[in-house]
Amino acid sequence: MGEFTIKMPDVGEGVAEAELVEWLVKVGDPVREDMTVAAVMTDKATVEIPTPVSGTVIWLGGEIGDTIAVRAPLIRIETEGDGNDVAAPQPVTEPAKTEEQKPEHAAPIRTPEKPATPVASTTAAPSPRPSPEMDKPLASPSVRLLARDSGIDLRQIRGTGPAGRILREDVEHFLAHGKEAPPAQQGLAKRTSKEEIKLTGLRRRIAEKMTLSASRIPHITYVEEVDVTALEELRATMNGARKADQPKLTLLPFLMRTMVKAVSEQPDLNATFDDDAGVLTRSGAVHVGIATQTPSGLTVPVVRHAEARSIWDCAAEMNRLAEAARSGTATRDELTGSTITISSLGALGGIVSTPVINHPEVAIVGVNKIATRPVWDGAQFVPRKMMNLSSSFDHRIIDGFDAATFVQRLRTLLETPALIFIEG
Repeated sequence: MGEFTIKMPDVGEGVAEAELVEWLVKVGDPVREDMTVAAVMTDKATVEIPTPVSGTVIWLGGEIGDTIAVRAPLIRIETEGDGNDVAAPQPVTEPAKTEEQKPEHAAPIRTPEKPATPVASTTAAPSPRPSPEMDKPLASPSVRLLARDSGIDLRQIRGTGPAGRILREDVEHFLAHGKEAPPAQQGLAKRTSKEEIKLTGLRRRIAEKMTLSASRIPHITYVEEVDVTALEELRATMNGARKADQPKLTLLPFLMRTMVKAVSEQPDLNATFDDDAGVLTRSGAVHVGIATQTPSGLTVPVVRHAEARSIWDCAAEMNRLAEAARSGTATRDELTGSTITISSLGALGGIVSTPVINHPEVAIVGVNKIATRPVWDGAQFVPRKMMNLSSSFDHRIIDGFDAATFVQRLRTLLETPALIFIEG
């Protein structure tokens, strides 16, 4: 018998360590060659670690949430014959995710100081028909583990996640499919259950980034309403005349081009601030971050050089990056380096918001929902499409007057959209 040690692999891009987000085995478990044994997270991606050998797990190198250095021992396996220390071969990168549920077989986990509240998911009924064309259904390691422990072939399940990804809820629904539903609870009753969920992976990184932004940046938020009736008419006209290879325009590409014009007049807005060195770096390039909600959490893909892109080009690049972020295929470069950010919740945008600045930037523009409201034109009330902009600024760099000047410039351009297309 020999001992085989799998080390934390080098996942590239200069990453020196990764966070352990999931164990798929426990001490004493048998493993087979190419079986996934763990999942780690670096930046925005989850990486599956396979075992190159068959044998029995005899040691685990950390607990969920621990940070493991590259080439540090991760797992030891007892094998037949001689053992050798090697790094895990060809780890598989998957979309970033938060911890869905602590596996029953995971190494002991320390109780978190501040439990997070779980978010309920809406589930569509999956089809029980197998999908033989899928060699490996798209699913996270924990979902595969749940299916394996339950004796389910994932090819029998139709995923309801992005790109057909199979979610935990899909497996649970499949397990319950055809079984008698539990009797409905009668009347009112007290609920006494509690659930503690440790923040790991992308969700922990989001928490750390928000804490950094809120603790270091004194925010000032300025809200202004904008009449986007003319802009919406122009957008509808352009969409109606677009070519087959052109993307459908939303409001955001217009806002990007508007911001390019506005920051050219106020370069301090398109900048980053080094807190420790006390240095403000103005950027000639306008790299617009687009806050994007993904199944794993909030990410900020970056439309680079918006100053050199047309409305159509901005829309196409934004769509490409959003899809990459949601599918977990966005690269490190595509998720870093923004100089100013847009935050939009679309139809859920509400009336007012207080967006948190994307550190180390100094400004973020928040988009609220568009609503038709009566507006007095001097003689009568007329229906107009109105939208609020809720924008936050780093008050160490941007005074209230400068913040108001910037937002008013955005308002002027959006209310008179022809100005967006005038050069100079």
